[in-house]
Amino acid sequence: MNRMIKYSLAVAMISVSAFSIAATSGNPAGTMINPVSVHVLNLKTGVPSEGVTVVPDKKEGNKWVKLNSAVTRHDGRINALYPDGQEIQPGDYRVTFETGKYYAAHNEDTFFPEIPVIIHVPVAGEHYHIPLLLSQYGYSTYRGS
Repeated sequence: MNRMIKYSLAVAMISVSAFSIAATSGNPAGTMINPVSVHVLNLKTGVPSEGVTVVPDKKEGNKWVKLNSAVTRHDGRINALYPDGQEIQPGDYRVTFETGKYYAAHNEDTFFPEIPVIIHVPVAGEHYHIPLLLSQYGYSTYRGS
């Protein structure tokens, strides 16, 4: 094989390996990036909301089944909300933001002590990012990227 072709193949293999490592970094199972992430921002203060408990559930028949629970970090994010090592499947999901506990910890009241966001997942294997813009008396959410 020509020396230039061997060199090109070696560079391509290293690039693919580096991409694979980057895509799975931080996940001890070596699987791809977690399919559900959230980001909570406090509209009153303009800063991320650290300490918000978020609970994802999956609808099975007429009931909701808890999948996990996590708390937002200093940057208001949870990058891995779905159970590790599992691919998200089509169906209906509820992501509940426990804002009452968050506001109580800051000695403030809120009109919305829980904010359930129900989403429909039409396709397995995609990533779903759910930002929540939060204030004591209102909120907004959307499908992020």
